[in-house]
Amino acid sequence: MTELLYLHDSYLREFDATVQAHSGQAVSLDRTAFFIGGGGQPADVGLLRWAGGECRVVEMRKDAEGVWHVLEGAPPPAGTPVRGIVEWERRYAIMRHHSALHVLVGVVYKQFNALVTGGAIHPDRARMDFSLEDLDKVRVAAIEAEANRVIAERRRILVRFVSREEFERSDLTRLARNLLPPEIREVRVIEIEGFDAQADGGTHVRSTTEIGRLRITKTENKGKINRRLEIALSGE
Repeated sequence: MTELLYLHDSYLREFDATVQAHSGQAVSLDRTAFFIGGGGQPADVGLLRWAGGECRVVEMRKDAEGVWHVLEGAPPPAGTPVRGIVEWERRYAIMRHHSALHVLVGVVYKQFNALVTGGAIHPDRARMDFSLEDLDKVRVAAIEAEANRVIAERRRILVRFVSREEFERSDLTRLARNLLPPEIREVRVIEIEGFDAQADGGTHVRSTTEIGRLRITKTENKGKINRRLEIALSGE
Protein backbone atom coordinates (compact mmCIF):
# COMPACT_ATOMS: atom_id res chain seq x y z
CA MET A 1 0.00 0.00 0.00
CA THR A 2 1.30 3.47 -0.91
CA GLU A 3 1.54 6.02 1.90
CA LEU A 4 -0.13 9.22 0.69
CA LEU A 5 2.06 11.95 2.12
CA TYR A 6 -0.03 14.85 0.80
CA LEU A 7 -2.89 13.91 3.12
CA HIS A 8 -0.85 15.38 5.98
CA ASP A 9 1.37 17.92 4.17
CA SER A 10 0.15 19.65 1.01
CA TYR A 11 3.41 21.65 0.84
CA LEU A 12 5.72 18.65 0.43
CA ARG A 13 7.38 19.25 -2.95
CA GLU A 14 10.02 16.49 -2.92
CA PHE A 15 10.19 13.09 -1.26
CA ASP A 16 12.23 9.89 -1.22
CA ALA A 17 10.60 6.54 -1.94
CA THR A 18 11.24 3.03 -3.22
CA VAL A 19 9.72 1.41 -6.29
CA GLN A 20 7.43 -1.44 -5.24
CA ALA A 21 6.27 -2.66 -8.65
CA HIS A 22 5.90 -1.61 -12.27
CA SER A 23 3.29 -2.16 -14.94
CA GLY A 24 4.17 -1.02 -18.44
CA GLN A 25 5.34 2.58 -18.04
CA ALA A 26 3.86 2.97 -14.56
CA VAL A 27 5.45 2.42 -11.16
CA SER A 28 4.00 1.94 -7.70
CA LEU A 29 5.96 3.52 -4.84
CA ASP A 30 5.91 2.80 -1.11
CA ARG A 31 5.12 6.50 -0.48
CA THR A 32 4.21 9.51 -2.60
CA ALA A 33 3.49 13.23 -2.42
CA PHE A 34 1.84 13.18 -5.86
CA PHE A 35 -1.91 13.79 -5.55
CA ILE A 36 -3.67 10.93 -7.32
CA GLY A 37 -6.66 12.93 -8.55
CA GLY A 38 -10.28 12.94 -7.47
CA GLY A 39 -13.10 15.14 -6.24
CA GLY A 40 -12.69 17.45 -9.20
CA GLN A 41 -8.99 18.04 -8.50
CA PRO A 42 -6.59 16.84 -11.22
CA ALA A 43 -3.64 14.59 -10.44
CA ASP A 44 -0.17 16.01 -9.97
CA VAL A 45 2.61 15.82 -12.53
CA GLY A 46 6.37 16.13 -12.01
CA LEU A 47 9.56 14.07 -12.05
CA LEU A 48 11.00 10.83 -10.71
CA ARG A 49 14.79 10.68 -10.41
CA TRP A 50 17.03 7.75 -9.53
CA ALA A 51 20.69 6.83 -9.91
CA GLY A 52 21.37 7.00 -13.63
CA GLY A 53 17.86 7.96 -14.70
CA GLU A 54 15.00 10.42 -14.71
CA CYS A 55 11.42 10.36 -16.06
CA ARG A 56 8.55 12.76 -16.12
CA VAL A 57 5.40 11.74 -14.22
CA VAL A 58 2.57 12.57 -16.64
CA GLU A 59 -0.39 10.90 -14.98
CA MET A 60 -1.53 9.23 -11.76
CA ARG A 61 -4.01 6.41 -11.48
CA LYS A 62 -5.38 4.10 -8.82
CA ASP A 63 -6.76 0.59 -9.14
CA ALA A 64 -7.27 -2.48 -6.97
CA GLU A 65 -3.53 -3.15 -7.07
CA GLY A 66 -2.42 0.27 -5.86
CA VAL A 67 -1.41 3.80 -6.80
CA TRP A 68 0.49 4.17 -10.07
CA HIS A 69 2.80 6.91 -11.37
CA VAL A 70 2.63 6.85 -15.17
CA LEU A 71 5.99 7.83 -16.72
CA GLU A 72 7.01 9.17 -20.12
CA GLY A 73 9.80 6.63 -20.45
CA ALA A 74 10.97 3.26 -19.21
CA PRO A 75 10.47 2.89 -15.44
CA PRO A 76 13.16 1.83 -12.96
CA PRO A 77 12.94 -1.76 -11.65
CA ALA A 78 11.34 -2.75 -8.34
CA GLY A 79 13.54 -1.97 -5.36
CA THR A 80 15.04 1.19 -6.88
CA PRO A 81 15.30 4.20 -4.54
CA VAL A 82 13.81 7.26 -6.24
CA ARG A 83 13.23 10.92 -5.53
CA GLY A 84 9.88 12.39 -6.49
CA ILE A 85 9.53 16.06 -7.41
CA VAL A 86 6.06 17.58 -7.69
CA GLU A 87 5.57 20.34 -10.29
CA TRP A 88 5.03 22.93 -7.62
CA GLU A 89 3.78 26.01 -9.49
CA ARG A 90 0.91 24.00 -10.97
CA ARG A 91 0.14 22.24 -7.66
CA TYR A 92 0.11 25.49 -5.67
CA ALA A 93 -2.21 27.21 -8.15
CA ILE A 94 -4.60 24.25 -7.86
CA MET A 95 -4.37 24.37 -4.05
CA ARG A 96 -5.36 28.04 -4.01
CA HIS A 97 -8.35 27.40 -6.27
CA HIS A 98 -9.40 24.33 -4.26
CA SER A 99 -9.37 26.27 -1.00
CA ALA A 100 -11.28 29.10 -2.69
CA LEU A 101 -13.97 26.62 -3.71
CA HIS A 102 -14.31 25.50 -0.09
CA VAL A 103 -14.96 29.10 0.91
CA LEU A 104 -17.49 29.40 -1.90
CA VAL A 105 -19.21 26.16 -0.91
CA GLY A 106 -19.39 27.28 2.72
CA VAL A 107 -20.95 30.60 1.73
CA VAL A 108 -23.55 29.04 -0.56
CA TYR A 109 -24.39 26.38 2.04
CA LYS A 110 -24.87 28.94 4.80
CA GLN A 111 -26.87 31.38 2.67
CA PHE A 112 -29.03 28.96 0.68
CA ASN A 113 -28.56 25.51 2.26
CA ALA A 114 -27.53 24.30 -1.20
CA LEU A 115 -25.36 21.21 -1.72
CA VAL A 116 -22.67 20.50 -4.31
CA THR A 117 -23.61 18.51 -7.42
CA GLY A 118 -20.26 18.67 -9.23
CA GLY A 119 -17.05 20.59 -9.71
CA ALA A 120 -13.68 20.90 -11.42
CA ILE A 121 -10.40 22.59 -10.53
CA HIS A 122 -7.70 23.92 -12.87
CA PRO A 123 -4.55 25.98 -12.23
CA ASP A 124 -6.20 29.13 -13.63
CA ARG A 125 -9.88 28.66 -12.74
CA ALA A 126 -12.38 26.42 -10.98
CA ARG A 127 -16.11 25.79 -11.00
CA MET A 128 -18.72 24.35 -8.70
CA ASP A 129 -22.28 23.23 -9.37
CA PHE A 130 -24.97 23.65 -6.71
CA SER A 131 -28.48 22.36 -6.12
CA LEU A 132 -29.98 25.82 -6.62
CA GLU A 133 -33.06 26.89 -8.55
CA ASP A 134 -31.99 30.49 -9.06
CA LEU A 135 -28.79 32.53 -9.20
CA ASP A 136 -29.64 36.08 -10.22
CA LYS A 137 -27.11 38.93 -10.33
CA VAL A 138 -27.97 40.08 -6.83
CA ARG A 139 -27.32 36.63 -5.35
CA VAL A 140 -24.09 36.21 -7.30
CA ALA A 141 -22.79 39.58 -6.09
CA ALA A 142 -23.71 38.71 -2.50
CA ILE A 143 -21.94 35.33 -2.71
CA GLU A 144 -18.79 36.90 -4.12
CA ALA A 145 -18.73 39.66 -1.51
CA GLU A 146 -19.20 37.24 1.38
CA ALA A 147 -16.55 34.85 0.04
CA ASN A 148 -14.02 37.68 -0.15
CA ARG A 149 -14.95 38.85 3.33
CA VAL A 150 -14.17 35.38 4.70
CA ILE A 151 -10.93 35.16 2.71
CA ALA A 152 -9.79 38.56 4.03
CA GLU A 153 -10.23 37.41 7.63
CA ARG A 154 -6.95 35.45 7.45
CA ARG A 155 -8.49 32.22 8.68
CA ARG A 156 -6.31 29.14 9.10
CA ILE A 157 -7.10 26.11 6.96
CA LEU A 158 -6.64 22.94 9.01
CA VAL A 159 -6.55 19.20 8.37
CA ARG A 160 -8.06 16.70 10.78
CA PHE A 161 -9.37 13.14 10.67
CA VAL A 162 -12.58 11.71 12.14
CA SER A 163 -13.99 8.21 12.34
CA ARG A 164 -16.62 7.15 9.86
CA GLU A 165 -19.13 6.95 12.69
CA GLU A 166 -18.43 10.55 13.70
CA PHE A 167 -18.64 11.65 10.07
CA GLU A 168 -22.04 10.00 9.62
CA ARG A 169 -23.36 11.81 12.70
CA SER A 170 -21.94 15.16 11.60
CA ASP A 171 -22.62 17.97 9.15
CA LEU A 172 -19.30 17.52 7.34
CA THR A 173 -20.50 16.71 3.84
CA ARG A 174 -21.47 19.32 1.26
CA LEU A 175 -22.28 16.81 -1.50
CA ALA A 176 -25.78 16.17 -2.78
CA ARG A 177 -24.85 12.49 -3.06
CA ASN A 178 -22.86 10.44 -0.54
CA LEU A 179 -19.78 9.29 -2.45
CA LEU A 180 -17.82 7.88 0.52
CA PRO A 181 -16.77 4.30 -0.31
CA PRO A 182 -17.95 1.76 2.29
CA GLU A 183 -14.41 0.59 3.06
CA ILE A 184 -13.30 4.04 4.28
CA ARG A 185 -13.20 3.99 8.08
CA GLU A 186 -11.41 7.31 8.68
CA VAL A 187 -12.50 10.54 6.98
CA ARG A 188 -10.22 13.50 6.25
CA VAL A 189 -11.73 16.90 6.99
CA ILE A 190 -10.61 20.33 5.78
CA GLU A 191 -11.61 23.07 8.21
CA ILE A 192 -11.60 26.79 7.48
CA GLU A 193 -11.19 27.81 11.08
CA GLY A 194 -14.30 29.30 12.61
CA PHE A 195 -16.24 29.20 9.34
CA ASP A 196 -16.81 25.81 7.76
CA ALA A 197 -15.57 22.20 7.68
CA GLN A 198 -15.97 19.67 4.87
CA ALA A 199 -14.85 16.12 4.20
CA ASP A 200 -12.20 16.28 1.48
CA GLY A 201 -9.19 14.36 0.19
CA GLY A 202 -7.40 17.07 -1.81
CA THR A 203 -4.60 19.55 -1.24
CA HIS A 204 -5.11 23.01 0.27
CA VAL A 205 -3.25 26.14 1.32
CA ARG A 206 -2.66 26.84 5.01
CA SER A 207 -4.52 30.14 5.25
CA THR A 208 -7.18 32.06 3.37
CA THR A 209 -4.60 34.82 2.93
CA GLU A 210 -2.93 32.65 0.27
CA ILE A 211 -6.08 32.42 -1.81
CA GLY A 212 -6.14 36.02 -3.05
CA ARG A 213 -9.25 37.76 -4.32
CA LEU A 214 -12.04 35.58 -5.68
CA ARG A 215 -14.03 36.64 -8.74
CA ILE A 216 -17.14 34.87 -10.01
CA THR A 217 -16.45 35.01 -13.74
CA LYS A 218 -19.37 33.02 -15.12
CA THR A 219 -22.68 31.48 -14.14
CA GLU A 220 -24.61 28.77 -15.99
CA ASN A 221 -27.97 27.07 -15.76
CA LYS A 222 -27.19 23.34 -15.79
CA GLY A 223 -30.71 22.04 -15.12
CA LYS A 224 -33.94 22.68 -13.25
CA ILE A 225 -32.24 22.73 -9.85
CA ASN A 226 -28.58 22.99 -10.82
CA ARG A 227 -26.55 26.19 -11.16
CA ARG A 228 -22.85 26.55 -11.96
CA LEU A 229 -20.45 29.18 -10.64
CA GLU A 230 -17.03 29.57 -12.25
CA ILE A 231 -14.31 31.45 -10.37
CA ALA A 232 -10.85 32.86 -10.95
CA LEU A 233 -8.32 34.30 -8.48
CA SER A 234 -6.10 37.33 -8.48
CA GLY A 235 -3.25 38.25 -6.15
CA GLU A 236 -2.23 36.41 -2.98
